Amino acid sequence: MTDPRFRFSHQTGRFHLGALAALLVLAGGLVLAWWLLNQPPRIERRPPPAPTPPLVDVIHTQRIEQAPTLEAFGRVEPEQQANIASRVAGELSRFGQNVVPGDVVEEGATLATIDQADLRLALEDAEAELANARAQLALEQGEQQRARSEYQSFGRDLPPERQALVLREPQLRQAQAGVTQARVARDQAALNLDRADLSAPWRAMVQERLVGAGSLLSQGTEVISLVGVEQFWLRASLPGEWLGWLAVGDRATLTSRGWPAGEQRQGELISILPNLEENGLQAQLLIAVDDPLALESDGPALRLGDIVRATLHPKPREALIALPSSALKPGDVVWTVDDDDQLRQTTVTLAYRGEEQALVRAGIDADARVVVTGLAQPSEGQRVRVREAAQ
Repeated sequence: MTDPRFRFSHQTGRFHLGALAALLVLAGGLVLAWWLLNQPPRIERRPPPAPTPPLVDVIHTQRIEQAPTLEAFGRVEPEQQANIASRVAGELSRFGQNVVPGDVVEEGATLATIDQADLRLALEDAEAELANARAQLALEQGEQQRARSEYQSFGRDLPPERQALVLREPQLRQAQAGVTQARVARDQAALNLDRADLSAPWRAMVQERLVGAGSLLSQGTEVISLVGVEQFWLRASLPGEWLGWLAVGDRATLTSRGWPAGEQRQGELISILPNLEENGLQAQLLIAVDDPLALESDGPALRLGDIVRATLHPKPREALIALPSSALKPGDVVWTVDDDDQLRQTTVTLAYRGEEQALVRAGIDADARVVVTGLAQPSEGQRVRVREAAQ
């Protein structure tokens, strides 16, 4: 039999070893925990992701024959304007029918009539003077025949000077001149009677009555102010460097803020004036507009003095590349995208540059991809993403 004291001692030793092992494990765990808590965090370093190329809008260029659309502003003025004056003296009797400011009168229409009583009396007097002169000529012709018979019966030849006196040739010429003078006076009196009616020289609109009915007129007194309605002119101004694009006959589209939305009129460039506009020293053009008051056509009416915008359409003369002006950088530089989607910088030669459009003569090829938006700080060779912009 085993001694009980020996079993107790053996169990006690095993208990002491287990407790020691537990304490060692606990101490090791505490040390490990303390070490882990005092270690700084370790972040795994990874290479940064590649940056996303910027997105740019591009257009494909085309080289075609074209010309810029030019903008000019001008004031409407009459092509024909006149103050109709009396050519005879007398009392203004009445104005013609519908001769009211703002009304249109046809060519040849009677504008006003001067009292004709005195003019008729003057015509009768002139006709009487003509009849008297003709009678005097007839008497002188009779005297000449008598003088010629007497000279022939005399039987002698006289020198030409004395012969002309004997035959009363000076008296005959005087009588003939008297008839001519009387005829001219009669014709002038008849003409004055016709001029008692003032007529419109062309189709026109009455601007103003300058005198009233009953006024006593002298020769040259202005009676009515007229403006022609067949055509108005627009005297427009634009920069002188644009004149090289224009030629007589170019079409123009006219618009005005005072017209309804979308309304416009058509005109034609008829002259490039030699003088510059006084204030801005810009070139001046004359643009003709037919039927300006829209009397025989639809559309807004032009009014004298209106400020009108003219959009000129020159005829294409050269194959050029059109770009929006926003694509141009200082120094006439544009950015293009090559086949590898990388930026390339190039300097171009401009044929025209306006507020919205530029025309390129040289520097880029047809079918190039030109950047129009999306670049803040571009650099040569920079890779980009491409998006097609509205052409």
